[in-house]
Amino acid sequence: MSKEAPEGRPALRGIEASGAFPVEYRFAHAKNGNRHLVVVFANFSAPLDYGWSNGVFDGLRANILWIRDRFDGMNSYYLCKDMDFALEESVVTLVWKVMEALDLTPDQCTLWGGSKGGSAALYFGLKYGFRNIVSLVPQFLVGSYVERYHPKVARFMMGEVSEQNVRILDSAIPNLVRAGANRSANLYLLSSRQDAQYEEQIAPFIGLFQGYENFNFIYSDSPFIADHTEVTRRNVPPLMGLAHLLVDGIAPRIGFVQNGFEEPRRDRSAIDSYLKATAVRQDHALAAPVVMAPAAGQWMPGGAVRISGTAPGAVRVSLWENGRYLGSGAVGTDGTWAWEPDRPWGAGKHLVKAFAVDARGYESARTQVAFSVTEEPAAAGVLGAAGP
Repeated sequence: MSKEAPEGRPALRGIEASGAFPVEYRFAHAKNGNRHLVVVFANFSAPLDYGWSNGVFDGLRANILWIRDRFDGMNSYYLCKDMDFALEESVVTLVWKVMEALDLTPDQCTLWGGSKGGSAALYFGLKYGFRNIVSLVPQFLVGSYVERYHPKVARFMMGEVSEQNVRILDSAIPNLVRAGANRSANLYLLSSRQDAQYEEQIAPFIGLFQGYENFNFIYSDSPFIADHTEVTRRNVPPLMGLAHLLVDGIAPRIGFVQNGFEEPRRDRSAIDSYLKATAVRQDHALAAPVVMAPAAGQWMPGGAVRISGTAPGAVRVSLWENGRYLGSGAVGTDGTWAWEPDRPWGAGKHLVKAFAVDARGYESARTQVAFSVTEEPAAAGVLGAAGP
């Protein structure tokens, strides 16, 4: 097992080679000792055939096992080569061994995947009794799908792409559901009518889960979903919320729900008008502060910087540099204000933004003052001198 150097969460890479097919994986330890394992199966377009490996799981507290779907250079749905299901056995052997090393049980595991990976999560989760299954836009009819859309994968999985072999792969997942396999699992299925695969690959099989104790179907109806690949992408926020709950031992019962409902073309004039009328910044009601000193472009020693000016109607003037709050100067009854730091300024150019604030908390437009600080200590005549 060797270390990988991803940009996000540290992970280890390894190969489980005790079975008939070597299985490559990535593994990340749980944060803060969390006692849960998330097993991730890959979709067709996953980078390097590792699903959900783009950093989206970096904040998840669980142990994470990403399994690569790459066997002899091809994808396989983690199932078979030439109808030899020893490939499936090699994959589940990896999962069992990782669980055993972590001293976990199937009740402390979540199987997760989208599309091809969603099919694998369903198949392995139902067949081998894992407690949590999150299956996102899967294909139930695996044989028909690869025969039609991925002929190279079909030949790899079946050897001979025959009607019989297609039928065997098509029945792999539906037969498990019909048999009531792992009926007590917490099962979460995501799909959308905007997915062209919905009518053939999802809709005919939803009713098979009627006897399952906690089957949940999320039907996503969003104008931002145009095809199969966008269903999961559009639902990442609620899915990550679900993931965080599951790894903490909380399995929500949400039933059959629909989400989406966005209205991107809705008229916003009423809310925009309200927000403008009640905005903290009211340029027309409160004049921007005037900065009298330092003068624009002035050079001065760092210990001699004092910013001052006028702001009639305000109670204070707030000062910022590069998005960082510097401080504020109180405005006197005569409208004048001043502020100076409690330590010298760094040498170089400075751009300070100032705005006035009245007694109600409303803000004015911004005023900018640019000046430069020398490295030399203060000396007679320097304070108001022009720059070199």
